[in-house]
Amino acid sequence: MTKFIRNTAMTVAALGALALGGSALAGAATNNSSTTQSGSAPPAGKPAGRHVGANGQQEQPLDTATAAKVKAAALAKVPGATLERVETDVDHGSPYEAHLRKSDGTELEVLVNKSFEVTAVNTMQHP
Repeated sequence: MTKFIRNTAMTVAALGALALGGSALAGAATNNSSTTQSGSAPPAGKPAGRHVGANGQQEQPLDTATAAKVKAAALAKVPGATLERVETDVDHGSPYEAHLRKSDGTELEVLVNKSFEVTAVNTMQHP
């Protein structure tokens, strides 16, 4: 009977650990999609997850074909970096931008023109 109780207790503990891990992963996924670049919750009235420029416009995701070209241009300019996202640009007059992270943790914003040429590489400054 002791073996039965011990096995039952181990099964309950394992199921509890799985449930806790699953909820932690779900929470992390939810938090990641609802935060701004700085990692804090967006102010009331601001769209979550995308930058809003001084002109009030929100950056938008790119279609698949455009995103692939912007990604290729950015990674060619900064080899070895990891792509975080590509989107429209609302601050610099470029139509597109790519956000990259170098192996040392430096975050970059790569501006790309309509001909898919890199026009600038900016180091991101976070508050």
